[in-house]
Order: sequence, then C-alpha cells, then structure tokens
Amino acid sequence: MNVTRGEDDRPGLLVDRFGRVVRSLRLSVTDRCNLRCQYCMPEGEIPWFPKERILTFEEIERVARHLALLGVAEIRLTGGEPLLRRDLPVLVRLLSRIEGIEDLAVTTNGLLLEEMAGPLLRAGVRRFNVHIDSLDPASFAALSRRNGLPRVLAGLSELERLGAIPVKINVVLVRGVNDDQIERFVDLALRRPYQVRFIELMPLGGGEPFEMDRLVPGREVKRRIESMKPLLPIGRDRPSAPANVYRLADGLGDIGFINPVTEPFCGDCDRIRLTADGKIRNCLFARAETDIAALLRDGSPDESISAALRAAVAAKGAGGCLDLHQFYRDRLPRKMWQIGG
Repeated sequence: MNVTRGEDDRPGLLVDRFGRVVRSLRLSVTDRCNLRCQYCMPEGEIPWFPKERILTFEEIERVARHLALLGVAEIRLTGGEPLLRRDLPVLVRLLSRIEGIEDLAVTTNGLLLEEMAGPLLRAGVRRFNVHIDSLDPASFAALSRRNGLPRVLAGLSELERLGAIPVKINVVLVRGVNDDQIERFVDLALRRPYQVRFIELMPLGGGEPFEMDRLVPGREVKRRIESMKPLLPIGRDRPSAPANVYRLADGLGDIGFINPVTEPFCGDCDRIRLTADGKIRNCLFARAETDIAALLRDGSPDESISAALRAAVAAKGAGGCLDLHQFYRDRLPRKMWQIGG
C-alpha cells in the first residue's frame, strides 16, 4: 500500500502505523435523515439514537479542540442529514473559532438548504457538498422514497446567489436505477458552476442488498462522458482528496470520480470520523470504535482524551476499501447514517 510519509511523520500529530497523518474530521451531528435512499436506509421504522446519547455542542467542541491541537485542520459536518440538527449554525460558530481549524464544510441532501445556507455561511461554513442522485423528479422520488427535487434545486440556486461556489454535487449511481442520469448531470455541469462527482456504490447502507452488478464503475462513467464531451484532467485537490477531477471543455463546471471500490485510495486517507453518539472511527468499514463520549462524560482529564485519540489512530488498519469483498451490509455493526459520510 502506498502511503503518505515524510515531513509530517513527527511527534505532535495523529499518525497511524502506515505513516498517514490525520488532518480531516468527518463529524456526524445526527443519525436522523429526512430521506430514505434505497441504498442507504430501510423504508420502515429506524431505531434512531436516543436524544441523551447524542453529543452536545459543548462536547463536540471539546473533541474538536483536542483534534485541532493534534493537527486536524478540516471539519466536514455530516449526518444522517446534518441540517436537521437544531441550531446547527451555533455549532458552526463554535467550531470556526477553534485555532487551527482552517476549513468548515457541510455535506447535505439539500432539502433544507434554501433556508439554512445563509445562516451557515455567516456562521463560518466555507463549502457545501449537496447529494443528488437524479435530476428527474420521479426518479428522485423513487430513489429517495421522498419527493423533494425542487427544494434541492432551490437550495443550489440559493448557494449560487450567495456566492458559495463552486458547489460539489455527489451522485451515487446504481445500475438500472439512475445510470440514465449521467448525461443530465454532465449538462448541469456545463451550464452551472458545479463540480459533479460520480461516486461508486458501496455496501454501507441499510436499504436494498448490495450487489456488485449494481455498481457502475467510474471508468465506465468516464468513457460515457468522453463520448459526449472532452475531459481535461485536473487531478486531485490534494493527495488525500478522494475525487479525481476533470474540467469539461467549454463548461462552467467540473466532473469528478470517486471510485473506492474499483480504485481504492485508502493509502492516502487523512480522515477520522466522530459519530453523533461520540465514537471515533478510523474508517467507514472499521469494526472497532473508541468511545470518546464515555471519557467526556465521566470527568476524564484532557490528557486521557488526547491519549485515546492517539491510540485510536495508531490502531488504524490498511483500509476497508482495499478489501471490499470481505465487507457485507449484514455484517457491519453500523450503517452509513449512523457513521457519517
């Protein structure tokens, strides 16, 4: 496995046994969601975390401060659907004031974005990723089991109006379900200042069973797009960025490919995850977790929390995407909405 080593492999930072340096936190603020996407969540009743189990803003801020002291510079707020968390701009303001945190981003399904974009930007959010799997209302409703495409598109328009561009749009393709939408998303990137990112389907949800024949490989999507429009390679924003990005000739936007199944990028991973109920996870596919919430709530000193964070990262494995065939949805202890993207 190729890993990132060198000048950052030094004391004071969160470095795993493969030499990867943790610089980015995926922070889940809730497990709840207002969609029920087929590949992510079951259609029926869902056992949500009880309210008392969810980290408070003060607890989240304390963990974030420890991580910032250990070299984490980027925080991405996720869920579930993060915009469902009450008073989210208050948390954003707390996090934006932490010394060392240079970037705050949000990944959202966009249903509440039109009304929340302004308050979040004023509080300190710098970037938005908006998840949309179809630009056809009927297909959108079938995939998400909810109507809502007009609201999502209104949220995108609000981001443009507020100058929060470029916007990244995440699209998970499912063969036979929404792979007929590729051309429409390319057209959107031609017309709007968006980076449309096609993401390979992974076995992480609690919806329909994961089947390899439903996965649409990124290289197949790239070939289809190149038959329509030339793609000019840009590369990755940084070595640890998951998306390989291409400029659309004569277009306002870009196209990105995130291929964790067919082209794993675990060797450059710089991420750590904090679940809404206070567990540190090194990987979406991790079997083990570190219970930071227990330390926060039993009066443990700062030194114990920092030590637990270091120990968690030190135990990080090579990466789940490197051996995906061993991971199946019914064997994972947590589902995607309980982990945070």
